[in-house]
Amino acid sequence: MKNWYLKPNVIIEPLIERWYAWSHLVSPATAAMNIVGRHLKIMNSYIQSPQIHAAAVLNPKMLGGPFMDYKKSRVEDIKALKERTLQNQSNSIALHQAIIELDNMLKANAKGYSLENLYDQVPELLKGYVELVYDLNNNPSFRLFESLLYSSEYYNKASQSIALWVTENDERPFCLSTARLDEPGVLHLNLPLDHEGIDALSKMKRNPCSIDEIAKTLSIAEQDMDLFKTFFTEEKHPTYEKYEGPNVRMRYFGHACILIETKDICILVDPLISYYGYESTVNHFSDIDLPDVIDYVLITHNHQDHILFETLLPLRHKIKKIIVPRTTSGSLQDPNLKLVFNHAGFKNVIEIDEMEELSFENCVITGIPFTGEHSDLNIQAKTCFHLSFSQFTFLFVADSRVVESRLYKHIHKKMGDVDVIFLGMECDGAPLSWLYGPLLSEELARDKDQSRRLSGSNFEKGFHLVDIFNPKEVYVYAMGQEPWLEFISTVKYTDESNPIVQSNLLVEKCTERGIIAERLFGEKEILYVNAPKMQSV
Repeated sequence: MKNWYLKPNVIIEPLIERWYAWSHLVSPATAAMNIVGRHLKIMNSYIQSPQIHAAAVLNPKMLGGPFMDYKKSRVEDIKALKERTLQNQSNSIALHQAIIELDNMLKANAKGYSLENLYDQVPELLKGYVELVYDLNNNPSFRLFESLLYSSEYYNKASQSIALWVTENDERPFCLSTARLDEPGVLHLNLPLDHEGIDALSKMKRNPCSIDEIAKTLSIAEQDMDLFKTFFTEEKHPTYEKYEGPNVRMRYFGHACILIETKDICILVDPLISYYGYESTVNHFSDIDLPDVIDYVLITHNHQDHILFETLLPLRHKIKKIIVPRTTSGSLQDPNLKLVFNHAGFKNVIEIDEMEELSFENCVITGIPFTGEHSDLNIQAKTCFHLSFSQFTFLFVADSRVVESRLYKHIHKKMGDVDVIFLGMECDGAPLSWLYGPLLSEELARDKDQSRRLSGSNFEKGFHLVDIFNPKEVYVYAMGQEPWLEFISTVKYTDESNPIVQSNLLVEKCTERGIIAERLFGEKEILYVNAPKMQSV
């Protein structure tokens, strides 16, 4: 029986009720809020005025807005998807309404006195799933028993699926606004995210298998076999050569994705991997440049460009451990990442606290406080990472906004100088409502919304890190500029864009001080020998 490889540019696209699967669609409470506050709202708008959506997606200023992006009218298909959503997600829709009712009830009745009397007024379907609380200023709120919600009818695993298709370029509609409808060349499989068949299929990029065998594992229908066979090739992919040198190798895969390797350990930060097998205007690493075993994946925070299941699910069989920031707040806006990953089929998840150290062979990983970039919401599921090897130290700041530099001075007292800093400088950011709007029980005034942004550090704030940690090298992430990021981030910068201007200032200032500095883009490889010294490939 002939064995075949999975083509290098086959996308295994995770979906939930035909929408792109991201972490807020896995956790039951945030999923309920997004189904009503994002999906149904966008679908209703499209059904009413498809021409407005068609015009908006052609306007660069509207990128990332709540507009469906299809090449032709799909009104009837969206009507059908809406009806399926109303039927399949009826429990989640009811949960959304109950959360809104609970929030309004607390606003109206919780005046600083004991909350015990109000438990009778908790919506029926939320009873036993929430605790009513005050903060120290007598502002009422509630915390969710999230793990119990996963065991309830409000976690709808049956709505999960994957779409298989071959990509020939990096062009895709914005994933949070456009549902994945039936298209020629796209095979939809009703498989949950934790299905072992996803691992078996992903392994076929390196380990060939018979098409009939994998088809059986994935329960491919007979009428879909002709399309399914087009996803495979007899051509063997390039072989990955494990790094066996005495030093530390860094590979930049785009956006905030960094691979750190020694001969003993492999660490991948915020995985977001592009594909190969088609023409691209940007040189980039892909999954052929990843080792067969990834010892640790580090997740910095819970945004859709840092937790990408499209990348993570095909890597699941390679990953030994995932390290995520710990949160037990039970807050609606702060779902527990360990639970999210567990229910996406990752059973090897470690939570890390701020300033907690995890020691491994020749490496110590420390969680570092991450401030800002979350619109001033009380969100704990975010951390920077400090990596210490025998000779070198790395600080991955991600999108942290240095709102108070003395925090990092305190951290420096404990951690000391670092050799290399990686940071994002998307210093404008979208307003709160762009990502968290569906979670709000009432609309936020526009001026307040615009002031509370998902913004990282500008030059002034970012340079505090340079002054404090005295790095020998500083690298700014590409901030979503790579073409394969557009469907997630919708970023299109010019030389005059503020994040470009601010990051240029930081790179120039570092260079003036004799610090190696660069804004990364596409791919980069650096070997660190004895003392950090850039040897690019």
